[in-house]
Amino acid sequence: MGSGAVERGRAERRPVLFPLLLSLFSPALSEQIRYRIPEEMPKGSVVGNLAKDLGFSVQELPTRKLRISSEKPYFTVSAESGQLLVSSRLDREQICGKRPACTLEFEAVAEDPLNFYHVSVEIEDVNDHTPKFSHISFELQISESAQPGTRFILEVAEDADIALNSLQIYKLSPSPSFSLVNKEKQDGSKYPELVLDKTLDREQQSYHRLVLTALDGGNPPLSGTTEIRIQVTDANDNPPVFNQEVYRVSLPENMPLGTTVLQVSATDQDEGVNSEITYAFYRTGQVFTLNSKSGEIILQKTLDFEEIKEYSLVVEGRDGGGLVAQCTVEISIQDENDNSPVVTFHSLLEMILENAVPGTLIALIKIHDQDSGENGEVNCQLEGEIPFKIIYSSKNSYKLVTDSNLDRELTPEYNITITATDRGKPPLSSRKSVTLHIADVNDNAPVFQQASYTVHVAENNPPGASIAQVRASDPDLGPNGQVSYSIVASDLEPRALMSYVSVSAQSGVVFAQRAFDHEQLRTFELTLQARDQGSPALSANVSLRVLVEDRNDNAPRVLYPALGPDGSALFDTVPRAAEPGYLVTKVVAVDADSGHNAWLSYHVLQASDPGLFSLGLRTGEVRTARALGDKDAARHRLLVAVRDGGKPPLSATATLLLVFADSLQEALPDLTDHPVPSDPQEELQFYLVVALALISVLFLLAVILAIALRLRQSSSPIAWGCLQHGLCSKSEPRIPVNYEGTLPYSYNLCVAQMGNTEFNFLKCSAPLNSTEDIVCSKSPGALIPLHAGDDLTSHPDTLTAQAPPNTDWRFSQAQRPGTSGSQNGDETGTWPNNQFDTEMLQAMILASASEAADGSSTLGGGAGTMGLSARYGPQFTLQHVPDYRQNVYIPGSNATLTNAAGKRDGKAPAGGNGNKKKSGKKEKK
Repeated sequence: MGSGAVERGRAERRPVLFPLLLSLFSPALSEQIRYRIPEEMPKGSVVGNLAKDLGFSVQELPTRKLRISSEKPYFTVSAESGQLLVSSRLDREQICGKRPACTLEFEAVAEDPLNFYHVSVEIEDVNDHTPKFSHISFELQISESAQPGTRFILEVAEDADIALNSLQIYKLSPSPSFSLVNKEKQDGSKYPELVLDKTLDREQQSYHRLVLTALDGGNPPLSGTTEIRIQVTDANDNPPVFNQEVYRVSLPENMPLGTTVLQVSATDQDEGVNSEITYAFYRTGQVFTLNSKSGEIILQKTLDFEEIKEYSLVVEGRDGGGLVAQCTVEISIQDENDNSPVVTFHSLLEMILENAVPGTLIALIKIHDQDSGENGEVNCQLEGEIPFKIIYSSKNSYKLVTDSNLDRELTPEYNITITATDRGKPPLSSRKSVTLHIADVNDNAPVFQQASYTVHVAENNPPGASIAQVRASDPDLGPNGQVSYSIVASDLEPRALMSYVSVSAQSGVVFAQRAFDHEQLRTFELTLQARDQGSPALSANVSLRVLVEDRNDNAPRVLYPALGPDGSALFDTVPRAAEPGYLVTKVVAVDADSGHNAWLSYHVLQASDPGLFSLGLRTGEVRTARALGDKDAARHRLLVAVRDGGKPPLSATATLLLVFADSLQEALPDLTDHPVPSDPQEELQFYLVVALALISVLFLLAVILAIALRLRQSSSPIAWGCLQHGLCSKSEPRIPVNYEGTLPYSYNLCVAQMGNTEFNFLKCSAPLNSTEDIVCSKSPGALIPLHAGDDLTSHPDTLTAQAPPNTDWRFSQAQRPGTSGSQNGDETGTWPNNQFDTEMLQAMILASASEAADGSSTLGGGAGTMGLSARYGPQFTLQHVPDYRQNVYIPGSNATLTNAAGKRDGKAPAGGNGNKKKSGKKEKK
């Protein structure tokens, strides 16, 4: 066994690669790769670098996924190096038996692209089996009368190895009576014959023991032994003799059981019992039986050419005296077409891409027929019209490849049926069907249902409402057929686009993000894209045109006549001599809507004289309907309504003030005499302001009252004398004050200058008979109220005799207070009659009185300002403002109020008899 290991090790180091040599002799095998290795290589041993021999680099191995496709996993491929490795025990005797050549054929499969490569590995025999005898010992009877040279066939040894490693020679242990001869059968096997060298004498030695040794041709040779036990029997002169030393016969493998195969025959020249021959198998048979009397060999077990192709039997004939003769029966089995072809798919792709090019390898088909000769030659073909074909690859191997383009959308799967038929008579066939699924490829772009879309959307639509839906279909499967929608282009600004519309990526529904306004945007166009989820993704575009329909949401807007800055209506003049049909003015209005919604009509709602003017229904032109009559008013008012054509219609109004006058100066009095009615909104605002002012006054009064109470507690009660009832009384009748002009208000003033702590008032005790109070002055800092019945002569330093009104204060027309002398009046400088000027003068009086009450100024204080410059600015000096005190006089008396201006100037008033008195120390009341 040790020598066998050495042989095996040496055989491992000599793998042989034959692809180049084979390609020179056989073009059909140009793709086949051959290796030669010894048997019994350990697992993991390297047979050869298959990837390198196929032309693959190490970097390609992860993608090509090289692997072995075979019925039995004897080999595998290393995923890292691409080497062909032994994966299971390689016992040549178990795999191939006695066949002289033992070759394992299989396919190497590479993916991306799919391809098959034929590989054959020849298994070399290793001397790993010793010759073995079936029995440790066997007995042989030889008559003492046997003649020298007589031969006896001995038991043969079995050696599973082949060629030189098989059994080569038999040896016999040394013996003076026997020798050994090696014989060879027709099949090349060897068997031993024992030769009797000299006559035996049973009386001298009745029993002989010999050792038979069988040797193979290995290096070192292996051997097996058996013991031959020879019993010397009494004399039997003639041994049996067979008619043939070797019998040969051929049997069909389908021969029925019980059939007689042949009959062997032997004769014996002896007589009696010594001539009776009995037949038997040298070794017990299993397939055949032997009739011991007739020598007939009968079939008792079914023959199978595919298992055993021939049988070699040794038949022994023994006579009654114990002499034995042997013959050999060689039975060859003839093959019959009793096996149908077997179709096997190897490396079948479960799914193939629909974009596979013609010639793409799908599977390797192996067809195996156990029969031999023509019975084992097989033809295969595809059934039906399918886009596939079969290409012969090697012995019993075919490739299934695509024959034309595939389209999953038309045919998602194919049922492929292969029929294999042998050439036997009659031929046998078999069928094998597989289902091949076509994998989807993103080869179809989405298709919209319409070439373009147009939608109409009414303006003022609610935000978020659906306005349209686009749909696209994709016949692909899975992500390749999942379509998403998006907006890829628009004629809108990119920033404004998202604020107008959006599209649902899943459903294709287009939503309005805001309310559309027909007046701002009448139409816009979107480019929508449908994109599948394939790799690479395919897409299609479609245009969506959105038309924004108009709604009557804009009322007419009047452009003319326009309103004045204060919101009042302006006026238009009409010549008094205007003829009927005279174009007075035109109402101009616009509507932002379009169509019927912007079709305007003009209507008169109110008119001071309905029959005097006419209004164009569509033009808005105001014309005179008749001539102006003597009794017609000069000022007219028209209220015009402008309506659009919408449903419901919207309208606006315009007020026209028409004045019949030949010039603007003639029209002004008509406008001022008839003021336009005030706006209710303005009246409301006025009332609110007044209410706010009253609240403020009440608050101020409360604060003043609180301050007064505080001062009363901390000061002398003299300071409050002015507020006592005895000083100023309003309950008694007063003397009316006559002055030149109109002054509708009267004032009760009690003013004191707070320069020092003494108060000097004129005591008023006698009642007056008039209803008006008279303000009197004692000194420049004090005003004294006068009542009816007072004795004015008792106040010589305050009152003077009535004198004619002083004309120094009179102004020209341009210097009078009022509306810049716009009012007509005489040039005599009399007190103004205009209401506006009167109100201004009253405001001046009130302001001066307030300043005197605050102690900041008096009516006579201030150098020529009459106490008004601080409030009304330097333009209001005494040279511009009349000294109204000269106009206050007491009816029936010649006294007038002291002219403070005269005191300032150091002279008495002109034309007056009033007394001027310097103010001395104030009297303490």
